Amino acid sequence: MKHTLLSLLTLLVFQISFAQVFEGEYIKYSGDMDNRINIVIMGDGYQASEFDKFETDASNFMTDLFSQSPFSEYSDYFNVYIIKVPSNESGASHPGNANDIENCADVPITVVDNYFGTSYDSYGTHRLLYTENSATIMSVLADNFPLYDQGLLLVNAPYYGGSGGAFPIASTGEYASEIAIHEIGHSLVNLKDEYYPGDILAEEGINMTQETNPDLVKWTNWIASNGVGIYAYCPPGSGACSTWYRPHQACKMRVLGNSFCAVCKEGVIEKIHDLVSPIDAYSPNSSPIEDPNFPLEFNLFLNSPLPNTLESSWSLNSNAFASDVDHISLLESDVTEGANSLTVVVTDNTPLQRIDNHETIHAYTVNWNINMSTIGIAEVTSEENNLSISMFPNPSQDLVNFSFKNTLGADLTIEIISLDGKKILTTDISNNENSTIDISTFSAGVYLVNFYSNKVLIANKKLIKN
Repeated sequence: MKHTLLSLLTLLVFQISFAQVFEGEYIKYSGDMDNRINIVIMGDGYQASEFDKFETDASNFMTDLFSQSPFSEYSDYFNVYIIKVPSNESGASHPGNANDIENCADVPITVVDNYFGTSYDSYGTHRLLYTENSATIMSVLADNFPLYDQGLLLVNAPYYGGSGGAFPIASTGEYASEIAIHEIGHSLVNLKDEYYPGDILAEEGINMTQETNPDLVKWTNWIASNGVGIYAYCPPGSGACSTWYRPHQACKMRVLGNSFCAVCKEGVIEKIHDLVSPIDAYSPNSSPIEDPNFPLEFNLFLNSPLPNTLESSWSLNSNAFASDVDHISLLESDVTEGANSLTVVVTDNTPLQRIDNHETIHAYTVNWNINMSTIGIAEVTSEENNLSISMFPNPSQDLVNFSFKNTLGADLTIEIISLDGKKILTTDISNNENSTIDISTFSAGVYLVNFYSNKVLIANKKLIKN
């Protein structure tokens, strides 16, 4: 969901300031902003004469971001836009009052008149390059690119520094891109630090937990592969480890310059699936086609990852018709008199997600209604739907929770089948509702869960009963 910036704070900013519209441009355009993740980069400490440098710095960050997995595989799911915000002076302030002054002996003490007020030495830490002026950042975004997904501030300063929060901030010094990418892991995906962040910031998350059972931990399907395990956070100098655990010893969320671990990659892809449909377009679209001729042509235009891991399944009147194709033709003999329904379901089968244990399934559908009269086709109409289905915990000993949401408000049918083909249970769940199923009486083992919407199989998933 795009940010709309209609918070009370933003409204107050509008009331007390005039719109500030600055020069801006795409440095990466992959498609319509409504179906892309839009990263908006603003500069601080760049004078107007340094805008060429700002564009180069932003492009270098973009190159670094999309050279790393999983952003490299899903590069075409992103747009990158820059806003050229002029500062009166170059650089960032450095008051020289940090508690760790030994880390900044070579950095000149200075006060800089930059637009957003970024400064080193924030909260007593030299490398914490930060600004309290989040309202100014929000105002610039509201005036120049209100439908952003992630804002980012690049600061024209050659010394190591950065910070997180809603709007990541990074200098252009050593490890500049790595800082920004690490912080985007926090702000866009809600990944946790894999170095100990302190008791106040420790909480359950994609890559942080207090669960120690390998069969129950949220990254159980990754255990013992790709370096994934259950590793305790051991704060330096504490002499003891905490009760919190991370999945990896050398993830980017712990050590800059490293890759994202498998668990964090899965979290990034989950966010991408949540924000972007792989269906860019389809034909015929929602406009009715009066009296079309046979064969009827149906097309999908997909935004495929690299390598392409998308799968498609086509069904006609709830019967399987074709798979993994972007185009089909229907003959007159394929349809029956009256109402016919053609549906294609698109899912992503990337090996970077281990879907049997992954909590949420994302599926994207197009449905065409084909009305056949006694004298030929009367009308073809279409509609698109994005579905999100969650099932957790898995494995489970007793209760399994299901949640469902979709853009068309359709219902979902849940069908649980044993491996010998016996139907154990069938239940329905409405849009934006939750349901809990008691499996305590099931025999231990593996079951198949089928999910149907409008009588079409959307997805299936293994359920493990302990």
